[in-house]
Amino acid sequence: MTQRKRLSNTQSSTQNREEDDDTTFTQPSTSQVQRGLEKVTPAQVDQKTAEVVQYFLVKDQKKMPVRRADIVKHVVKEYRNIYPEIMKRAAHTFDQVFGLKLVEIDAKSHTYILINKLETTDGASPINSPANPKMGLLFVILSVIFMKEGVVKENVIWNTLKKLRVDPGKKHEDFGDVKKVVTDEFVRQRYLEYVRIPHTEPVEHEFRWGQRAEIEVSKARILEFMGELHGLEPQSWSQQYREAHPASNTQPGTSSQR
Repeated sequence: MTQRKRLSNTQSSTQNREEDDDTTFTQPSTSQVQRGLEKVTPAQVDQKTAEVVQYFLVKDQKKMPVRRADIVKHVVKEYRNIYPEIMKRAAHTFDQVFGLKLVEIDAKSHTYILINKLETTDGASPINSPANPKMGLLFVILSVIFMKEGVVKENVIWNTLKKLRVDPGKKHEDFGDVKKVVTDEFVRQRYLEYVRIPHTEPVEHEFRWGQRAEIEVSKARILEFMGELHGLEPQSWSQQYREAHPASNTQPGTSSQR
């Protein structure tokens, strides 16, 4: 219980500190950017853009979101007065060279992630790759949350994983410390939200989908997976089907089943 309280307090203080860091930077206006570009060479802008692209790619290897404050502090530095131009060029590079899309997932803290445009376009999910066991674990957790209407107490997740022979209390050969992966790594990557439930003693937490999951993960694919698992049509879960297929809400047979 004490450890969980510390975790909750640490997450809160870290978030507050991150928000405070960003108050030192004000987004330059168009005219400020233009004046700034007049003071640097095209080669300098290209070099700084390349550094930002590299910074994102390194962070993306571990699916870590990137905050504006960190980009400015660690990469852009003295070029902060042309930050918008650098980011625009970096986004163009990701799009044209890597097939990636730069997405702001949190407008308040100005936090960005990279998503694969091809996977998003054809409806596939990067989480479905069998080559990455952690992503398979994440897909199972997100599936449970989605099927439980968006929020699940943590004991439900732990019990589900135990049924799959992944004991959160034991070190796993693929995942290592399972609880740390789920409550720390997946949370920092913004795939999951791990929220303390108010007025619970002992302290309880619940899981929700994170901002990255909302962008990257196909709810329709989850329903297909559940249908295959249970030998049912995806429409058997009417509420989830409507959420996964909003354009199909008016079709016959999609709203009468329970």
